[in-house]
Amino acid sequence: MEEKQQPRPERVAIVKMLPKDIKEKLTIEEMNALLYDEILPDSLLEKLQDYLADFDNPTE
Repeated sequence: MEEKQQPRPERVAIVKMLPKDIKEKLTIEEMNALLYDEILPDSLLEKLQDYLADFDNPTE
């Protein structure tokens, strides 16, 4: 029997902090990528750009 993968708790916390309008725009694939530590698709990164830290330019 296959064991169902559990979402990462820190990722669940991130999703809970997102504004409702952003969460409503996420596709199932984007939500799964966010919750299960998959590579984040470009479409998701675009939607979250205002909420992501810029590690290359930390002063911005």
